[in-house]
Amino acid sequence: MSIGPTRAALAAALLALPLSACAGGSATEAVDTAYVARDVNTLYALGKQSADRGQWSRAAVVFAEVERQHPYSVWARRAQLMSAFSHYMDRNYPEAVSAAQRFLSIHPGNKDAPYAHYLIAMSYYRQIEDISRDQKITSQARDAFGELIRRYPNSRYAADARIKVDLVNDQLAGKEMEVGRFYQDNRRWLAASIRFRKVIDDYQTTSHAPEALHRLVESYLALGIPAEAQKAAATLGANFPDSKWYERSYRLMQDHRPQG
Repeated sequence: MSIGPTRAALAAALLALPLSACAGGSATEAVDTAYVARDVNTLYALGKQSADRGQWSRAAVVFAEVERQHPYSVWARRAQLMSAFSHYMDRNYPEAVSAAQRFLSIHPGNKDAPYAHYLIAMSYYRQIEDISRDQKITSQARDAFGELIRRYPNSRYAADARIKVDLVNDQLAGKEMEVGRFYQDNRRWLAASIRFRKVIDDYQTTSHAPEALHRLVESYLALGIPAEAQKAAATLGANFPDSKWYERSYRLMQDHRPQG
């Protein structure tokens, strides 16, 4: 995975929850799911105890029981979110997304809705894989962070979401570059130029933009349209004059100057 998410933002987010969260837990930990009726305070305390011990899969089950046994309790809403969080900490990201989405469907205007959105986005983010793999989950992470920023631009999670969006966009641009280079290697110049053009149009602020412009120069020259190559080279020179990619494009354009 080329994006290495940190725990800093998540740790900050935990301040919003009445839980002492310790790392650890195991997805394979045995959980007794037998139905035992208990009062809401006892059940929630058991869930919190499991979470404090890092027994995340058990905590998720117990918090789900709080809602199931006491759906109209004031603790049911909190337990829903804590179940989603416990799944997240257990690295059971699909369940974390499902639980957080359910919380939002029932309590869309709750004060903890921004955190639920953040939990969904981070669950996608944690599943991002290397650019050699399919990037569908990366797009889902970008969309989820974007939704959080759009809905709650001033929330405590928005600043971290904006940073994550930049990282995610860099990942998506990297995938476009990989595909574009593949097309170039196979002399499929038009297909390559489309990929590099997408990087310039959609991900121009990422670290891949200078190379994308240079690759456009190469592709346009191979296609026999030097005027477009000149435009790409000029854009590269104007925006990244000290880049190694501009040096290469400059030399390439010099080599292809009309003779006369």
